[in-house]
Amino acid sequence: VYRSEKLTGNQNRALAYMLTAYGMISDPVEKILDCYFKACSILVDCRDLARIGNVFAHHGMNPMTGERMFPKEFARYVNATLATCGMYDGSGEFAITVGFPAKSGVGGGIMGVIPRRLGIGVFAPSLDRHGNSVAGVQMLNRLSLALDLNIY
Repeated sequence: VYRSEKLTGNQNRALAYMLTAYGMISDPVEKILDCYFKACSILVDCRDLARIGNVFAHHGMNPMTGERMFPKEFARYVNATLATCGMYDGSGEFAITVGFPAKSGVGGGIMGVIPRRLGIGVFAPSLDRHGNSVAGVQMLNRLSLALDLNIY
């Protein structure tokens, strides 16, 4: 996944260079992207995604251990970013239909964050035109409807 993203991540490169042009990034673009592509390639399963989402749902606190993993403010920024662009170009539709912050990955995983409640992790490798898991989005939609998880 890392090598593939590094070879084909031109949209990420374009965005990074644009951020550099506006003075929002000062480190070398390829160094930042290398870190980003590696982060996108970390091997996780559904349980890991749910645990990560659960920490974001509880504003940086691990509810299983009571340990603060990162400052509360960071979770607010991340959750807002997930809500607005975590599902790529499908983020708006996902917010309306499923209704909670989420992040999809090129491997077919989706991490969902239901604020103050729980994290959800799903995985199914077939991707839609936006790069999101087809079955994962469908399952999260059904789960959201069944458990009234839509926060909007």
